[in-house]
Amino acid sequence: MPDISLTVVVLLCLAAFAAGWIDAVVGGGGLLLLPALLLGLPGSTPAASALGTNKAVAIVGTTGAAVTYVRRTPVDVRTAVRIGLAALAGSSAGAFLAAGMSTEVLKPVIMVVLLGVGAFVILRPAFGTAPAPGPATRRRILAAIGLAGLGIGFYDGLIGPGTGTFLVLALTAILHLDLVTASANAKIINCCTNAGALATFAWQGVVLWQLAAVMAVFNLAGGALGAHTALKRGSGFVRIVLLTVVFALVANLAYQQWVA
Repeated sequence: MPDISLTVVVLLCLAAFAAGWIDAVVGGGGLLLLPALLLGLPGSTPAASALGTNKAVAIVGTTGAAVTYVRRTPVDVRTAVRIGLAALAGSSAGAFLAAGMSTEVLKPVIMVVLLGVGAFVILRPAFGTAPAPGPATRRRILAAIGLAGLGIGFYDGLIGPGTGTFLVLALTAILHLDLVTASANAKIINCCTNAGALATFAWQGVVLWQLAAVMAVFNLAGGALGAHTALKRGSGFVRIVLLTVVFALVANLAYQQWVA
């Protein structure tokens, strides 16, 4: 493990807690956690190590949030697992391509994706506020497997941040779920994408396991709290958190890229 000061470790643990909360509420905790790792780790650390460590931390919080959701809200576990298996395959493929990626490539890509998400949610104020009128059709499930599974899974392995958010948006749009139910399903799928990408990064030997183990404890606590908050406050609250997170992180990444 690279030489990291105690202060940086504490700050990374706090970021992991906040990322766990955000990820459980609306997805996208990696949008906070990965930039924190990119800033906190020494400059000589490969980008793949930040990506792999991010996955090792996130899978713990995501699993905890998924368990909380399944216990307290209706979730179509069978459909979520089918999408998740496709996502696992996609994330594994994306992780193979991520090993040679430079950190300088990550930040602009994340900013563009974030701005697209924010614009979509603003332009669709009623998006995700009503529950599905009935069971999803076979056609919609297949579309979700292709887009939310293979497509977003590949993105998760290649880059990662925002995967949970994109899953929530895709499931809401394709399966006509409300935001809270979409968040619950997204956690199960995200567990699969994290597992696929983490297995690849572990095989490549780039995960900083000691740091990940400490951060994972805080991520788990944040994820459990976030799931309880989302279930209690509902879809309107989830939408507000989504927009707040998106634009705060765009501003932060823009500052890092062009000002700092």
